[in-house]
Amino acid sequence: MTTLLLALLAVALAGPVPWLLARTPALRFTPRAAMVLWQSVALAAVLAALGAGLALATTGLLAGKGNGDGKEWAGWYVVAGLALLLTLVVLGRLLLSAHLVGSRLRALRRRHRDLVDLLDEHPSDEWAGGRRSLRVVPGEVPMAYCLPGVGRARVVLSDAAYRGLGERERGAVLAHERAHLRARHDLVLEAFTTLRRAFPAVVSSQGALAEVGLLVEVLADRAARANYDTACVLRALEGMLDAPVPHATLGAGGELSARIEVLLDERDRRPQAVLLYAVSAAVLLLPTVLVVLPWLTSLRG
Repeated sequence: MTTLLLALLAVALAGPVPWLLARTPALRFTPRAAMVLWQSVALAAVLAALGAGLALATTGLLAGKGNGDGKEWAGWYVVAGLALLLTLVVLGRLLLSAHLVGSRLRALRRRHRDLVDLLDEHPSDEWAGGRRSLRVVPGEVPMAYCLPGVGRARVVLSDAAYRGLGERERGAVLAHERAHLRARHDLVLEAFTTLRRAFPAVVSSQGALAEVGLLVEVLADRAARANYDTACVLRALEGMLDAPVPHATLGAGGELSARIEVLLDERDRRPQAVLLYAVSAAVLLLPTVLVVLPWLTSLRG
């Protein structure tokens, strides 16, 4: 019974639940709580899938041993072996996907970082003084993005953005990008990219990745608003309208209409945030309980 419940839970958390969350835009008004919920759903789906395999393997081994009445069936050992093999395959795909995604992103960022260091047009500019993470590169299209990296993070502006934005708007854009770097939003996106690569046909990962990508932009917008007024941040976003974002970077462009709607929202959303945190805890706790309780029961018996 535990195996079936875990399997059904894994299927629900991998498909219908992400599909429903991605189509609930009201969650964006509490972006931090929504991000926690998305992460809880993803982690719980993995735990449930692995737990279902382990539970079936354990059931097969116990049934294979029987109770000493001579009714043991050796086929249960085959069931246990297949369940364990499937569990190892799922875990292996996750680990391999994480390695491939992480290695590729870091390689791309390393090459891009070397390039922007070489192209930097304002090495001694006042914006760079004491803030060596800033790079201004040639470009007639306004662009602003960041390159994450431990000890080697970069915030990059094109020359068009650097000269086209006012001083306060430019400050808001820089605050937005530095918020990405401080919060390590790249690691959150990398985790969801890993899930999409590992199980593209099973998990509703494209919608999940898109929605989480929007949430990290909303969080960075709010971080910028903490130092600059809403109107200033809105002007900065409008200045980055349709700005391209290079691959493997986090940029200030994106789905601006949804982000502007969240920035202009002044309603008290604390009840919604509390509810989402509670749901997140329940979602994460459920597969854990389903896996642990049967084992504790068997040990007591």
